[in-house]
Amino acid sequence: MNFYSLEEGTRLVHAARNAMELSIASREFKSDVVERTIPEFGQKHGVFVTIYHYPTNTLRGCVGFTEGMGEVKRLVIEAAVAAANEDPRFVPISHLEFEHSIMEVSVLSKAERMHGSTEQICKDVRVGRDGIIVEYGYNRGLLLPVVAVEQGWSARQFLENTCLKAGLPQHAWTNDSTYVFKFSTQVFKEVEPRGEVKEVHLETL
Repeated sequence: MNFYSLEEGTRLVHAARNAMELSIASREFKSDVVERTIPEFGQKHGVFVTIYHYPTNTLRGCVGFTEGMGEVKRLVIEAAVAAANEDPRFVPISHLEFEHSIMEVSVLSKAERMHGSTEQICKDVRVGRDGIIVEYGYNRGLLLPVVAVEQGWSARQFLENTCLKAGLPQHAWTNDSTYVFKFSTQVFKEVEPRGEVKEVHLETL
């Protein structure tokens, strides 16, 4: 799944970084200042922005939108600002820490509901390609494809941990009342702070 060229992905990563930097510098930041720099991204896709500490590559923030609730040019900026300032797992990122961070932008395909037996669902989840969403009642959890790759999970472990992310028992995905979805991503990431941007191919990690 390729939505964008490397050049376009680079522009999205740069816009995410610019939005973060301006939001850290001033509470009066207006998102349209950055949005006007990427006017061509009017498509509607889900978007996640992730911050990693450099050079350890440890997670520092990740926020996004699973559905294309708006244009990519707006969602990537909103996700970037929230990842820097509103991820409840972390304190807001400081300007000094920001300078030692790398940015990643993930563009999501439309989520596809999975059907069949538990064995079939396991078989249909491809680690390195698919992300997972689990829904049961008001509980909802999402894990991006990269998480399963980094953790070395099997498809079953990936499904179980997505349930835990949703605040559900790990085997909740086997319940007929639980909705399981999969999606794919196109990922662009800085090599170093303010450095070259590359497209990340998870299946080769």
